[in-house]
Amino acid sequence: MENYNQVFIALGSNLKQPCTQIQSAFHALSCLPNTHFLKRSSLYKSAPVGKLDQPDFINAVALIKTKLKPHDLMIALLKIENNHGRKRSVLNAPRTLDLDILLYENIQLNETGLTIPHPRMTERAFVLYPLLEISPDCYIPGYTSINKLVKNLSGQKPEKFVNKTFSL
Repeated sequence: MENYNQVFIALGSNLKQPCTQIQSAFHALSCLPNTHFLKRSSLYKSAPVGKLDQPDFINAVALIKTKLKPHDLMIALLKIENNHGRKRSVLNAPRTLDLDILLYENIQLNETGLTIPHPRMTERAFVLYPLLEISPDCYIPGYTSINKLVKNLSGQKPEKFVNKTFSL
């Protein structure tokens, strides 16, 4: 796929049937213009981070190839979130859908509203375990291999939903 960029996207939800929200988001990603949906992880259940008085999250990671530039892709992801009823109230609040660009090829970008690699991905098991599942040889620019990062998570391990996988 000439002129396509490999991108990993994190998905998370803890409101309004989170498994269904993630399944619907996988489909929405597959419908983005100039984009091919390549792979998705299993679903993982994890405890909330930051604001603890809320339901557990369902998380996953998707791999796409896209011609969309990073900012255009971010705009498309925000539209998908909005279409799923995402409300932004306070930091780390419960949400119907959260979509984050984790990696976009090997670029490192730090601009207002968009940082790639995602700034906290290396500290979060609910991101690294699904990413490891679909890309075991992944290298995070500016950091190290995903295998080394997972070993440093000091006991964090999200619960894999073995019987909760979906197809597109």
